[in-house]
Amino acid sequence: MTRLFGIIYALAGPTLAGILITAALTMNMFDTKSMIVAAAVGFLAALPIAWIVAKQINENT
Repeated sequence: MTRLFGIIYALAGPTLAGILITAALTMNMFDTKSMIVAAAVGFLAALPIAWIVAKQINENT
């Protein structure tokens, strides 16, 4: 399950970070701190999401 978690996280982390950076840019937050915070929150939010998805895939196979 660790390998599956890593693969899913490698896809979900940058995706969520990109979504949150895009959201910050649309709210006119052009400073560096906002971009770093948005990216960090995206990568951190992807951890439990990847774990839950990997767990569900593992249970259903």
